[in-house]
Amino acid sequence: MDISVSKDFAVNSKSLKDVRDFAREVFDKSPIFSEQKDELVLAIAEAAQNIVKHAYKDIIETKDVMQIKISFKNNELTIGFYDKGKPANPENIKHRKLDDVKPGGLGTFFIKQIMDEVVFKEATGWRNHLVLTKNFNQQYSQH
Repeated sequence: MDISVSKDFAVNSKSLKDVRDFAREVFDKSPIFSEQKDELVLAIAEAAQNIVKHAYKDIIETKDVMQIKISFKNNELTIGFYDKGKPANPENIKHRKLDDVKPGGLGTFFIKQIMDEVVFKEATGWRNHLVLTKNFNQQYSQH
């Protein structure tokens, strides 16, 4: 089963519920994702929240959108995030120390725990293109 869907979201914290609903809806379409659906939705929500919080930091209101594209082909799940916010510098993206007990700051930790690969790529027409990848070969084989 192949999936390829994308959707644009307003870049603000109010749209994060819509992001989670979109992801859940996509993952509900196949039993392949059932065991990890909640984790995958969390990874997507954290990445979207980081776009709102960091790529658009100090921007009170924008008409920009972030686009989220979810693809599944050959047992590989790829989630692309596209935005036109402040350019991301992957070297500066780090989670806080786990023993530093306080709210927030662990989104990138969770994303990296859930996904197999987290990389920034080039994308024409966009400033940032984050790609999350998860391989389902070990977890699921079609009979």
